[in-house]
Amino acid sequence: MHYQFDFGWVADYYPVFLKGIWITLELTFVGTVLGVLVGIACAWARTQGPAWLRPLPIAYIELIRNTPFIIQLFFIFFGLPGLGFSLSGMEAALLAMVVNLGAYSAEIVRAGIQATPRGQFEAGSSLGMNRLQVFRHVVLVPALQRIWPALSSQAIIVMLGSAVVSQIAAEDLTFAANYIQSRTFRAFEAYFISTAIYLLLAIALRYVLAGIGSLIFPRRAVR
Repeated sequence: MHYQFDFGWVADYYPVFLKGIWITLELTFVGTVLGVLVGIACAWARTQGPAWLRPLPIAYIELIRNTPFIIQLFFIFFGLPGLGFSLSGMEAALLAMVVNLGAYSAEIVRAGIQATPRGQFEAGSSLGMNRLQVFRHVVLVPALQRIWPALSSQAIIVMLGSAVVSQIAAEDLTFAANYIQSRTFRAFEAYFISTAIYLLLAIALRYVLAGIGSLIFPRRAVR
């Protein structure tokens, strides 16, 4: 049987796609900002923090990096209510993305910190700064400059990985595609359009992050 392509329904469902795109971008932006902050905190604790604190970020990083994201998502959404912590689909999706990105960005930031010349640490200490001040004012910015491309790539991975949050009824772009194909029975067309949108979003996000990197670190343009 010959399949007849039909995209005539798109005009009727474009608001659904727009809502899905907006929620995907919202999750990506908030999840990336908070996840990177968590990663920076973990990287500091692991490299510059007191010895008693270091096992905590190590355990967190190993747990998250060695378990599937979808299992983390299901644990937060379906498991935490058993402990009395009930979250909506959007709240659970955002928390899962922050927790997941925090672990991966922690290792990226740690690599940038470890590449910092020892003399910079000593120079900060000689100015009377404590360890946290040295980290903030002397180490962190050059480290972020070195790892910006890696962080940018991880942010794109987070955006693409957010597609699984539709499994807990978070109304992202994949949820929109699932909803539309269930109403129109045009699975090929619905997922073809959503695939194209994800591709365009990923390319656009890469250029946006490169531009942000060039503004933040003008001495070394990030490509």
